[in-house]
Amino acid sequence: MSDALPGKLTIDQLANLASAGDIDTVIMAMTDMQGRLIGKRMTAGYFLDTAVHETHACNYLLTVDTDMEPVPGYKAASWSKGYGDFAMKPDLATLRLVPWLPGTAIVLCDTLDHHGEDVPHAPRAMLKKQLKRLAAMKMKANMASELEFYLFNESYEAAHDKNYRDLKTASTYIQDYHILGTTKEEAIMRAIRNGLEGAGIPVENSKGEWGPGQEEINIRYAEALEMADRHVLMKNGIKEMAHLHGKAATFMAKWNYDLAGSSCHIHMSLWDEQDKTAHFFDPQSQTHGMSDMCKQFLAGQIKHAASLCYFLAPNVNSYKRFVNGSFAPTNIVWSNDNRTAGFRMCGSGKSLRIECRIGGADLNPYLAYSALLAAGLNGIENKLQLEPEFTGDAYASAEVKLLPKSLHAALAELENAAMLRASMGDEVIEHYLHTGRWEQMEYERRVTDWEVQRGFERG
Repeated sequence: MSDALPGKLTIDQLANLASAGDIDTVIMAMTDMQGRLIGKRMTAGYFLDTAVHETHACNYLLTVDTDMEPVPGYKAASWSKGYGDFAMKPDLATLRLVPWLPGTAIVLCDTLDHHGEDVPHAPRAMLKKQLKRLAAMKMKANMASELEFYLFNESYEAAHDKNYRDLKTASTYIQDYHILGTTKEEAIMRAIRNGLEGAGIPVENSKGEWGPGQEEINIRYAEALEMADRHVLMKNGIKEMAHLHGKAATFMAKWNYDLAGSSCHIHMSLWDEQDKTAHFFDPQSQTHGMSDMCKQFLAGQIKHAASLCYFLAPNVNSYKRFVNGSFAPTNIVWSNDNRTAGFRMCGSGKSLRIECRIGGADLNPYLAYSALLAAGLNGIENKLQLEPEFTGDAYASAEVKLLPKSLHAALAELENAAMLRASMGDEVIEHYLHTGRWEQMEYERRVTDWEVQRGFERG
């Protein structure tokens, strides 16, 4: 296939590539609650003839846990309702090549019910709902995900056979910004950067992070839905490319007690939908150039940070990343260019933006973006006053409000989140409460290695 082929495709370009024999497979994928791509591989001919309109999938896909176990107790789908279908309708604006898979293209799909309406608890639909609120205000959100992950010099199969113990990270020492250290991983990281570029996902850079074998990759700022789409494609692509190179990558928030966690810092700003005016910047402002709208938006996120924390940290493991002095926040404060704060103001002029540092690499971007936008819009609609900036070491302060310390605590906050219920809908919140409670229950009934080591003889 020619190197000159574009990453993103029109339907006519796909038809030409299929006719020439360059593309024979089209992946139709939706995003599940865990942020994974789920779907089908279509022959290119069948996609162009028929599935370009829609395909169908079992509605249990939005009621399963990480192990694909059908979880009982959901209102949306169950054995008593027969686990019927929903439609997967391709969003052709997302059609693109998958350069690392031979003869393959991919398209992301919206999840629709039998009436052609968005399934309300589908992650992409949840984000689109908040973006409609913005559009009604003649605004759009630009966002970016900074994803971190660990890279291992062994395959997924080898890691499984070792019960995920004594795994060999791609480096043996901390390599934050380290050029020599990351040169040793450049074969796979270069393939990842170029592969993503070839899929129409523009990359800014990759770098070593704080842990041995830990990587960070940054892609260019984009409109919120486009960025969420890029995020899930990037995460899936990194795993696939690692596999193809005989390696493994994990996006667990905290894969090892002794090592740094992996984050997903989320950058965001609001812009005029038509003339591209940056709504967060005011050259007359004495507060780091922050406009009144920026202050209100951030005030909403500060106010509701605890109640939306589940959407930034959705797993039991997520909360093991929140450790003082680890560059992961433990607090709900804002500060300018201060990495000890949960919310950091970055940039200047038109590039002024809010960075939420709370999320882990295990988050679902559609859900995280939805919750952050809902909170920010609540701040604008209610003209909330922003609390004074925190300065200094937020880890050392006894006065800052703390993030929930566990999934259990985050679910208690979400249950009482009147703002999120109003903006997302009671049924959607109940759906994700049920998901989180199942995750908590599954964890609590397991016997861990730590318990056995401490209690087998000495207990």
